[in-house]
Amino acid sequence: MTDVLLATDADWVVEEVAAALSGADVTFRVVRSGHEVRPAVEASTPDLVILDFQIGNMGGMATCLDLRLESGMGRLPRVPVLMLADREADVFLARRSDADAWLIKPLNPLQLRRTAHQLLERDAASAT
Repeated sequence: MTDVLLATDADWVVEEVAAALSGADVTFRVVRSGHEVRPAVEASTPDLVILDFQIGNMGGMATCLDLRLESGMGRLPRVPVLMLADREADVFLARRSDADAWLIKPLNPLQLRRTAHQLLERDAASAT
């Protein structure tokens, strides 16, 4: 079972990600602010975190940096992060926040599915 944690405050992003990644072997948890991501990861480590670049009061970049800093200190496991950027210029910030991958909205469902699977496979390979 694959556990995906999605952080966004936009219902259309939830719908598009769920439509692209849904399956019998996928569960979704949705949080509506960046501040909710770390507690959600602490409660139950997801297989993949998907961060919308613009999330309410703590954006995707700050949220990703928070996860990476906590992981670097050994307080959280390192989880793969897929950033959903708003524009091409945001790719620089996604790289700087140490996101594992990024896609630019509007989302292409096939590209989203392929990227998510690549991150999950890479994470599984590095765990062995």
